Order: sequence, then structure tokens, then C-alpha cells
Amino acid sequence: MPAKKDDRSAAPPLPEPLAVPVADSHTHLDMQREQGTVEEALAKAASVGVTTVVQVGCDVTGSRWAAETAAAYDSVWAAVALHPNEAPRIVHGDPDGWSRQGARQPGGPAALEAALAEIDALAALPQVRAVGETGLDYFRTGEGGVEAQQLSFRRHIDIAKRHGKALVIHDREAHADVLRILDEEGAPEAVVFHCYSGDAAMAKLCADKGYFMSFAGNVTYKNAQDLRDAVAVAPLELLLVETDAPFLTPVPYRGRPNAPYLIPVTVRAMAAAKGVGEDELGAALGANTARAFAY
Repeated sequence: MPAKKDDRSAAPPLPEPLAVPVADSHTHLDMQREQGTVEEALAKAASVGVTTVVQVGCDVTGSRWAAETAAAYDSVWAAVALHPNEAPRIVHGDPDGWSRQGARQPGGPAALEAALAEIDALAALPQVRAVGETGLDYFRTGEGGVEAQQLSFRRHIDIAKRHGKALVIHDREAHADVLRILDEEGAPEAVVFHCYSGDAAMAKLCADKGYFMSFAGNVTYKNAQDLRDAVAVAPLELLLVETDAPFLTPVPYRGRPNAPYLIPVTVRAMAAAKGVGEDELGAALGANTARAFAY
């Protein structure tokens, strides 16, 4: 039986294909398996001009899966890390931390060090193009978890630099501390602000540092004028696009499952905000992704 028109669980239709191929710089295929297989997801994406996806790990298990999947598919690149909310969960058993595995018993600092050692080993693999998503997330984390998050972030920066990989940053309500710690530790050659969440002023700061800014489907939301303003002022050569699927589905499909094949919707919204043609933007996005995740 076909899905009803208002079925919020139904996958959105295929958008008009892009003429210039681009990459989804941040997705979670392991969280999209209810929508089909990896092969199906990649085929749908390729059919609309999304020819590469960066599969991002958020914990040790997810990072292993990302590396294995990237080894199996040429069009998948891996990023490996502990999500910022994973660090306090490991150390404190924080029930408000983020993990697909649910609440766990606290493991203490030694458990965090062991998890970071596994991320370090995975980061050495050739199919792993980035260390991330790491960074800081103060939206859910209380004061007790900040120390673990910042320690984990500093360690991920070191891992990225030692292996010559891009650093993919998750920054939620923590702009000042993220920028400060990058300055204190010394940023890797390539830094990507995933799901960029700052305003135009912060975009100028990132541009001065040469940091890439990756925009997701929320750039299409009615209340996201700050993001569109950031796209407008960010240099073309520092822009990336992503889905963060299955999250942040772009308008007009907000609330329905997101996937890499919906990248064209976001590209077109970014082109409008930037005041450039979608082909010009697509060419820049493709070149920027290759440069950011070069290895």
C-alpha cells in the first residue's frame, strides 16, 4: 500500500538531480538502515549527483562501522571519533550524554583513555579521512561534563594532527570555547565546522582561520536567517554541504527521514543565500570537499 501524502515516516521523493556532482560531507548511514541498505542509499544519492558521502562515527562502535564501510565502498569516506556527549557518558555514566547504546555505568578516566586509544588506531587507517565528530556540546551537558568534553576535544585535535587528517567539529552552544581550544592546541591543517551553527560574525572569524563551514538542511528553516547570512559572507572556497542524516531534513520535507539523496535541496538553498548559480556552488563544494578531506 503506498504511503499517505501526510505520512511523516515516508521518505521524501527524489529531488531534481544536480548537474555538477557534490559530496555529502557528513552523514550517519548506520542510523538510516530502516530506509534500506548502504548500497541502496549510495545508489539513490548518486542518481541525483551526490557521488561521495562522509560516514561519521560518534562512538567506538560507530567509528569501527564507519571504517569498515569506507573500506567496502569507494564512494564512502570515514570519520572516526567520540561525539562530545560521549565523553561525559564514558567517564560519569551521564544519562544526558549522547549514545545509541543508552545509559552505561561510569567507566572513569581510564575508560575514556581506552576509547580514545581505539579512535587513535582507527584514525591511522587510509580509508579514514577525518577525526570527528568531536568538539563541544553544552546544550545537554551540565557543568560536571564539561571537563571530560574539553579533554576529549583536545585529544581528538592531537589525533587529527598526528595522522594528518581533517578535524570535524560538533559545536553546539559552545562557540567561544571551541575557538579558544583550537587556538590553544593549534588547529590541524583542515578543520570542518559540521552543521555550522554560528552567525555571520563567527563565519568571518572562521574564514580568517581558514576553517571550512559545512551547512545542513536547517539552513532552509524559516527561523535560520543567521545561517543564511553566514552562507552569504563565508568565502566560496570554504563552503561544504551535508545532510547530518537522518537528522535535519530540509524544507519542505522537515520532520521526514533525511538521507544523502536530499543534498540537492540544501545546495539550492545555499546557492540562493550566496547569490550564485547552483552549478557554480556545486563545483566549489566538490573541490572543497576533496581539499578538506584529502589524504
